[in-house]
Amino acid sequence: MFEFKKPTAKEYLGAYIIQAFEVSPDDSKLVMSANLNGAFNLWAIDLETSYYPYPLTSIGQSTSFIKFDPKGRYILAGFDKDGDENYKIYALPLIGGELTPLFEESKDQDKYYFSHLNEKGKLLYYVSSKENPTYLNGYVYDIEKKQERRLYEGSEGATYLAAVSDDDTRFVIIKGFANTYAVAMVMTETETLPLVPDPQKIHITRSPLFVDKDTIYFLTDYESDFTYLAMFSIKDKAFRKILEIPDVSFVEAKFHRESSSIILQAEKGVEDLLYRFYLDDQRLEKIPLPVSVIDQLEVSKKGTIYVLGRSATTIHNIYRLVEGREWEPITQNRLPGIPKELLVEPEVLEYTSFDGKRIQALFFKPLADIDNGYTVLWPHGGPQAAERKFFRPFFQLLLAYGYRIFAPNFRGSTGYGKTFTQLVERDWGEGPRKDIIAGIDWLIETGKIDKDKIFVVGGSYGGYMTLLLHGRHADKFKAFVDIFGVSNLITFAESVPPHWKPMMERWLGDPVKDKERLIKDSPITYLENMTKPMLVVQGANDPRVVKAESDQIVEALRSKGRDVEYIVLPDEGHGFSKKANEIKVYTAILDFLDRHK
Repeated sequence: MFEFKKPTAKEYLGAYIIQAFEVSPDDSKLVMSANLNGAFNLWAIDLETSYYPYPLTSIGQSTSFIKFDPKGRYILAGFDKDGDENYKIYALPLIGGELTPLFEESKDQDKYYFSHLNEKGKLLYYVSSKENPTYLNGYVYDIEKKQERRLYEGSEGATYLAAVSDDDTRFVIIKGFANTYAVAMVMTETETLPLVPDPQKIHITRSPLFVDKDTIYFLTDYESDFTYLAMFSIKDKAFRKILEIPDVSFVEAKFHRESSSIILQAEKGVEDLLYRFYLDDQRLEKIPLPVSVIDQLEVSKKGTIYVLGRSATTIHNIYRLVEGREWEPITQNRLPGIPKELLVEPEVLEYTSFDGKRIQALFFKPLADIDNGYTVLWPHGGPQAAERKFFRPFFQLLLAYGYRIFAPNFRGSTGYGKTFTQLVERDWGEGPRKDIIAGIDWLIETGKIDKDKIFVVGGSYGGYMTLLLHGRHADKFKAFVDIFGVSNLITFAESVPPHWKPMMERWLGDPVKDKERLIKDSPITYLENMTKPMLVVQGANDPRVVKAESDQIVEALRSKGRDVEYIVLPDEGHGFSKKANEIKVYTAILDFLDRHK
């Protein structure tokens, strides 16, 4: 028989990503954004004849949304350029082909965010930075007449159009003041009303749904630590809590009119849950999931539930619930040449931090015969996000080469209640850092890791934390890899996109009033302590953590003669939109770790 070679890094990194999807009104076609040819494009699947995907575009860019015309005449989609996140709206035929921009006069820096397409496929609602870069404005565009009208002017916080009534007369807008503070208001023909009794109280609102002209269901954590289902009556101006589950937060809601039910996606720690709530009899039904984490939830007009999801050892795939009984995979996305038994599920750990807080974490351990004894600490991005049981090809690559992985959900992480998530606000560098160090110390004490064999790799906020750990705890780690990380909190606060600025003081702090604290929590303050080998990765077009953040720390360390490797990706933003770049970076990181063992 043949003797086949072991899988290489290329196989582990060969997983393709499905970024988003949309199903046609008659359930006959599915369109998805996926990097099946190495860069993101739209691909279609005919659900009634064959599940074989075929290309619709060749633009090679990330998408912000996909929407079918209800009348079946065209598809709308949003694309940026090489990760700059300046999304524009395009139309294309159902069979694909050349993209037609809806707003040809738009400038390169203008952003267009899709909100709603009415049932006639005539009125397109969207939000744009073109006349209001900081707070954003809402517009309605008549596709047939090619006429635009401004619905509202954003103010105070970045303002998004979140829902439109079926008769196109009422709108829900959400003003974002922070990731944990977002106020929703309904605009009627005569007045504007908040959806909660006291909008000054810190809370979030998401997924507003017009179930009729006068009734809005939505998700909120108003006067609660976890997000629940609520209702607002425009006629009575009344707010009411409808459904709450202890220690569970609802994160997405979809309304199905024929069954008068709301499908609810929820999160609890490192996994997701799915429910259906019937409005008529208030009955709640739990739906088993085929994956651990849902990336996108959709419900078709016929009531079919679709999810895009993944698990720790299962990559992105789309599934649909057939007649409410079992999940059918629509896509067969998988790792080439890697058997399931080589993939590793994480252990869910809990430990006590420096101040008594309980911290949950994922701990991956490689197969015993390849364990090299080294551990990679992975501080997640966000920071108001979480490491969850979802597939990361880089994790499985590290495990295949013998590395253990520790991924803690330090304070500020989502999935553990509003109070816990808020703990990182105006405290990026103290509490979360101490949570991580407490976790490392606990792992060493319990014998799970070797104190002399620990690396740090992180991206975005995780990149910031990687740099900060290098500056403040260099003695605990062998080497550091920073991917798109902030090096200076003051310059970061001044360089973020304009529509982020209204939330920066509450989220991070004010560069003037909080200068002393921001300097204390900035990695660049601790250059003298950064003596270990370091690899820095940066996207040249990154609008969130601009290239200057990486440039300044690389230049400062090199001027001191420190060992710093620097990879700049000219055609990327805050992440990887090109498969070749992803393979290049993660292969370089693996090589870097192996050289510094």
